[in-house]
Amino acid sequence: MPYALRTRFKKEIVTEFLPPRGRDTGKVIIFCSGMPSVPAKREFLEFYSKKGFWTFAPRYRGTWESGGKFLARSPHEDILDIIDELPRGFISFFDGKRYRVKPKRLYIFGSSFGGPAALLCSRDPRVTKIVAASGVIEWRAQQKTKETQPRLEKFTRNAFGEAYRFRSSDWKKQGRGNFYNPASYAKEIEGKKVLLFHAQDDDVVPWQPTQKFAKATGARLVLYKRGGHHVARFTKPIIYRHVRKFLAE
Repeated sequence: MPYALRTRFKKEIVTEFLPPRGRDTGKVIIFCSGMPSVPAKREFLEFYSKKGFWTFAPRYRGTWESGGKFLARSPHEDILDIIDELPRGFISFFDGKRYRVKPKRLYIFGSSFGGPAALLCSRDPRVTKIVAASGVIEWRAQQKTKETQPRLEKFTRNAFGEAYRFRSSDWKKQGRGNFYNPASYAKEIEGKKVLLFHAQDDDVVPWQPTQKFAKATGARLVLYKRGGHHVARFTKPIIYRHVRKFLAE
């Protein structure tokens, strides 16, 4: 397939997707991306489609082509809305074909900003497992990094413009600890469903909250000494080896 297909969930959430190559086994991956970033996830979609997964890469509400306002509600709720819609059916805009997916095993992957979306979705019984790389666990800890909330807000507005449409009051909710913050919900998260990756030299998202979270929940943590913020690309062989084993368990 030369390009990813495209649909829209709940009339707002634009999502690229690919069906599995070969036999459909009902395995689904939804990828929660970082931000601010360019939503180019073709490599991820193609890689896991070839492994037999339905693969989906949504744009959060209020970002890029999606409708709504960013951070008006917790981004993990966008993912739950997609999960609701999968068995009801959705249309590919490219060819008008209608798809319906009834997941037998549902996996949520999250990277950086998308880590909280994945982790908070783990509380839903429909979600089989979570894989998160360099994810934010505690937003209040971000104030000690180079990407403080005020600095990142200014950068996002200047560098990405209308690609991210949000109110400052909604942006500031991230630093309060009770919004889109996995650390605040550690007691509700079933650690055996979670695989985490992080690097100790990550200067964007600190690794210490991830280690603390893993201990508190019983989640599996693969901790690297070096690798920076992008230590765990999910298509890299060294990372996929861990992912494949975890998903198969």
